[in-house]
Amino acid sequence: MAPLVGAELVRTPVHLYRYLLRCCRLLPTTTMQQHYRHAIRQGYNSHADEDDPERIQMIIHRAITDADWVIDKYTKKR
Repeated sequence: MAPLVGAELVRTPVHLYRYLLRCCRLLPTTTMQQHYRHAIRQGYNSHADEDDPERIQMIIHRAITDADWVIDKYTKKR
């Protein structure tokens, strides 16, 4: 299950970036939110020059899966 509705609509890197930033809002503390926002920004910048459509889709799928895992990890702790 995806952390937010709309994961299936993510098709471009910009959509992924915005989706992941919205996922950060679900984290319980401000410190966690800042940490993951920074990690998302760094990941976006490091893959900004990627031009292979297949590789981009693989990155998108992996990022959504990872976001789901992180959200589950911190919401189950409560």
